[in-house]
Parts: sequence; structure tokens; C-alpha cells
Amino acid sequence: QVQLVESGGGLVHAGGSLRLSCSASGRTFRDYAMGWFRQAPGHEREFVAGISWRGGSTKYADSVKGRFTISRDNAKNTVYLQMNSLKSEDTAHYYCASDRRPLRFGPTRPYEYDYWGQGTQVTVSS
Repeated sequence: QVQLVESGGGLVHAGGSLRLSCSASGRTFRDYAMGWFRQAPGHEREFVAGISWRGGSTKYADSVKGRFTISRDNAKNTVYLQMNSLKSEDTAHYYCASDRRPLRFGPTRPYEYDYWGQGTQVTVSS
């Protein structure tokens, strides 16, 4: 069983930075790929970034490549999303999620994840 809690969201100006954290409870956290998704009002939930179970491989949506960095610290049961050069288009509710299967590189579809946090709001003013 896994519980995920996101933090670090807030209001920033365009061009600014935020670092999101996802704290996980679960003895097998290190065996699962993790992902960050976001959902803006009126939009579908979309993949933002993913990281493999060991942290050696990462994936990013084209819209955030070069600006966002996902990382994990398995010893601390925490996943991070460093967001730089934020744009107004990044405004959304951000969720972290745990892969439904262990030992994978990080799926990009929401249905591949079965544990979700409540999310944290990121608002970027233009």
C-alpha cells in the first residue's frame, strides 16, 4: 500500500521556479517507477515527467523538456519535480503517482498508475 503527499506548489511569476515534492509511505517505494501529471481546468490529465524505479531513466513531455527535472531519493521515499522557466501554460494541479507494476521505467499513461496523491496547485502569472 502506498500513500503519496505532494507539496511545494504555489503562485509564481512567469520565468520563475518551483520545486515540488512527493513524499511516499510504503516499504516498496524504491521498486516502482514514479510519475508527475498535471491537470488544468477543462483539460485532460496529462503526463509531465516520469522516472524509472532505480532513477536511472527519465521521461518528459515535450512541453517541459529542458525546463523541468524529475528526480528521486529512494532513501527518503521522495520524488521531486524541479520546475524552471515556468510559463502560464504550466498552471495546473500537479499530481505524483506510483506505477501499478514494479521494476519499470516510467509509463506515460494515467491508467498505468494506481496510486495518486491529492495534488498541489501551481499557478504561474503572466
